[in-house]
Amino acid sequence: MFIDFFLMLKNHDIPVTLREYLDLLEALDKDLPEYNIDNFYYLSRTVLVKNEQHLDKFDMLFGAYFKGIEQIKTSDIVDIPDEWLRKNGERLFSKEELEKIKKHGDLEDLLDRIKDLLKEQKERHQGGNKWIGTGGTSPFGAYGYNPEGIRIGQNESRHRRAVKVWDKREFKDLSQDVELETRNMKMALRKLRLLSREGRAEEIDLDKTIKRTSKNAGMLEVEMVPVKKNVVKVLLLFDIGGSMDDHIELCSQLFSAARHEFKHLEFFYFHNCLYENLWKNNVRRWNEKTPTEEVLHTFNEDYRVIFVGDASMSPYEIFSRMGSVEHYNEESGKVWLERFKAQFPYFVWLNPVPQNEWKYTESIGMIKKIMSDRMFPLTIQGIEDSVGALKKKANTSKEV
Repeated sequence: MFIDFFLMLKNHDIPVTLREYLDLLEALDKDLPEYNIDNFYYLSRTVLVKNEQHLDKFDMLFGAYFKGIEQIKTSDIVDIPDEWLRKNGERLFSKEELEKIKKHGDLEDLLDRIKDLLKEQKERHQGGNKWIGTGGTSPFGAYGYNPEGIRIGQNESRHRRAVKVWDKREFKDLSQDVELETRNMKMALRKLRLLSREGRAEEIDLDKTIKRTSKNAGMLEVEMVPVKKNVVKVLLLFDIGGSMDDHIELCSQLFSAARHEFKHLEFFYFHNCLYENLWKNNVRRWNEKTPTEEVLHTFNEDYRVIFVGDASMSPYEIFSRMGSVEHYNEESGKVWLERFKAQFPYFVWLNPVPQNEWKYTESIGMIKKIMSDRMFPLTIQGIEDSVGALKKKANTSKEV
């Protein structure tokens, strides 16, 4: 039973052993998962995966092997017929046509309008400016264009103008084991150090050894001290998915470098802007959420907080209630960012978008202002500058 799954894991370099496979079979024989796919997932992950660096790969292989056993509902609101959203072609707009299409201008009115359309619409529409459809200028649908719409039934972002996405999307965790081209990042991050001697005395204190030996009439008397260690604490928050897909490799390099340099490192993912929940596993992010309030209460102000994101989104996502592209948030992203600033006075925002392009995206300027201008490009120089900022509180110039 499941021998093919076991061999698949081994063939993809997950170090599972025959002993672990037999333990899984024994657990199944005792009916521990109780015929529930989620229980079986957690059981097999616990038994077969011994190192967190293999969790992402395990999740992908598990999903590929057991695909179809249990499907996730993409919407609890309404079932939109696939026929309405089938891609029959992709319309290309001229620059003049794009300029004529105006923003709706009101998020709540946009949400009310789609509710009405879902009640009224009875058939497929294509190329129009009103109904839910494809290839048109309506704010609702796929494969067309609207500067402020709700994307439905499209598997990727094209113009990156959607203020909400109807479908539930799956994002990929950042790799932790990227080694190439991370050395310069490691060297830049290494400057963020708070050295302290803690633990057992394992290192010779040369000055004290010489003094004690001199006082002891030349008889050697060694003085030991604990080794100096970097005790800085770092909280990394990564924007993931959507437009950040363009920057996965760069962010993976940063993640790998940070894990190498900081012993006290915690990380979470968010999408576009900070809201009431964060997560650590993108495959399970809909079921394994961490309340942002809990993070605020768990980590103290000693933590250096590093946001990593392109800050490219609809302004609604920053300033509006219900503005999130994926869900109905009760409080705006700005409210949550301000709470983080109040809790963690040492913070920066690293942006993978080239700095000379920031002025072309309105939301980047908004986030930069909220972050007290502590936004830096995700370059070696930008990381070095951000490390300098992380040594100072946001509201003072006092060096740590």
